[in-house]
Amino acid sequence: MTAAVRRLPQRAGEVLLQGGVGVGVVTKDGLGLAVGGPAINPVPRRNIRDNVIAVAGELLLHDGLEITISVPGGEAMAKKTLNARLGIVGGISILGTTGIVRPYSTAAFRASVVQAVDVAAKQGQTRVVFTTGGRTEKFAMRQLPELDEACFVQMGDFVKAAFQSAVKHRLARVYLGAMVGKLTKMCQGLSVTHAWKAEIDRDILAASAQEVGAPPDLVEAIRAAETARFAAERLASLGLSLAFHRSLAGKAIRSLKSCYPGPYQLSILVCDFEGRFICRLEEDELA
Repeated sequence: MTAAVRRLPQRAGEVLLQGGVGVGVVTKDGLGLAVGGPAINPVPRRNIRDNVIAVAGELLLHDGLEITISVPGGEAMAKKTLNARLGIVGGISILGTTGIVRPYSTAAFRASVVQAVDVAAKQGQTRVVFTTGGRTEKFAMRQLPELDEACFVQMGDFVKAAFQSAVKHRLARVYLGAMVGKLTKMCQGLSVTHAWKAEIDRDILAASAQEVGAPPDLVEAIRAAETARFAAERLASLGLSLAFHRSLAGKAIRSLKSCYPGPYQLSILVCDFEGRFICRLEEDELA
């Protein structure tokens, strides 16, 4: 990252921040930044301004300063991010919420989920698709090709942040794309589904297996197993995959609607570990 400074004669006290090569330009509402301006978040803006004022001293009594932030290679880096979907083009974002850098900040991830829903709502989208990662997102995009890319939000483990945002914006429809493990955790009502927060409730898996006619010895094996994948694969071998996943999806819908009540209609799309379609369940299919 580089910063270039230009003096602005007779513009006393003014500190103007510009984006140079490799810094993205904001093209959509919902980011808390002016459309047409550089994608530099409010906290970095404030930090840059405060430090410039501290260093410039008496110079600002008479003149102003223009600061241009550039990121060599930023345009190429941006292709590996979700910036284009959020409406940031031509480069990367200069991020920051506290001014303190933390490796893999969960707060930043959570904030990005909320921001993505904000952007979709600002664009007038009434539907959103929450997915747990890249594989489930690709799967969901194949199932819902009619939806704009802005509707798709990788919520990761942040179920609560995603659904509360959808409720806040009074979205009409929420789709959820997931595989068996995360789906089971949503049945449990977990607000965050990461492994360090809570283990999968194997009793839920066993109950669904029993509901769809699994042999008693397999039900007990599922209850004792370490992973949800064990249940999914064993039940698939018996031709019970569809019924099993529909059972889990129904439990997940009831749990999510109980935890995050709102006017939205909820649909769940389930895929296997290769991203292949297993089932789709609509809220209004439940008794």
